[in-house]
Amino acid sequence: MIDLLLLAFAPVVVIILYVYFKDKYDKEPKLLLLVSFLLGAIVSIVVTTIIYYVFDIILPLKNEFSVPQQFIKAFIVVGLTEEFSKYIIVRFFNQPKKAFDEPFDGIMYAVMVSMGFAATENIFYVLEGGYVTGILRAFTAVPAHATFGILMGYFMGKAKFSKNRIKLNLLGLLLALTFHGFYDFFLFIDFIPGIWIGAFISLILGIILSNKAIKRHQEDSNFNPKNSL
Repeated sequence: MIDLLLLAFAPVVVIILYVYFKDKYDKEPKLLLLVSFLLGAIVSIVVTTIIYYVFDIILPLKNEFSVPQQFIKAFIVVGLTEEFSKYIIVRFFNQPKKAFDEPFDGIMYAVMVSMGFAATENIFYVLEGGYVTGILRAFTAVPAHATFGILMGYFMGKAKFSKNRIKLNLLGLLLALTFHGFYDFFLFIDFIPGIWIGAFISLILGIILSNKAIKRHQEDSNFNPKNSL
């Protein structure tokens, strides 16, 4: 039991530390990061569960072999629901904070919320599926949630210091749910031989863009000594 929990948490901790140490110039308050993580782990999961229940009533998608139904499930039911539940926490809890004082903070807080969500989700999957599931998700689903968070946070970080805040915030949400939707869609239609590879292509592309987003906000930070010259 304990070893499975450690397996479920390990990739989450690794990703959090990776992004935390990429925040070179102005570290965020650890308590605020912890609260963000817990909000993602609890509030985001609760919101998602409620919306899932509503969707199941008003938009039942029972045909697992219907490509259109699986498309709707991936992008609307799952992608939009999960990313929106994370978005509202970053938007209304993190973004107004005084500690949110550079664009990179959008990435940092979005990752904390996303990893909180991923931790709770991963615990359920790993306890049910065991070691193989835990190892597989450590290199797929958990990093995927991180990339969704980074891509969302990149634009939410820009939004905090822009006159086009609404547009940039929603662009972050749209990008996150798009990548989330494609990742899940290719997995949901695995009845088509070989189509699952699309999920890995989506994940790899998300990782590449996430690393570029991190570097861009590092370079553009108002705390970067190069920008004070």
